[in-house]
Amino acid sequence: MSEGGRVRLDKWLWAARFFKTRGLATEAIQGGRVQVGGARVKPAREVRVGDVVEVTIGQVSRTVVVRGLSDRRGPATVAQGLYEETPESAARRERQAAERRLAPPPGAD
Repeated sequence: MSEGGRVRLDKWLWAARFFKTRGLATEAIQGGRVQVGGARVKPAREVRVGDVVEVTIGQVSRTVVVRGLSDRRGPATVAQGLYEETPESAARRERQAAERRLAPPPGAD
């Protein structure tokens, strides 16, 4: 865990295992697919415990609350302790997954 209570957003996203590399996390942030508190931010933005982070990967969007800070990538079980998904986000993700399962595959008509 990081001392001082602050970690760069790109490092935190990588440590929390949202992205396989820090470079991919940086690209997502610069592309506007990651927001903190509803605003676009830069990769060097420091996150703090309690910040609300919205991450969009492909068609899946998650809203999470920062629960822990780390700038080191550890096991998935440790990474999951760094954030908590909001109930609304989990419900929305579940609904989107169900819609994708029910949708006909492209070119099926």
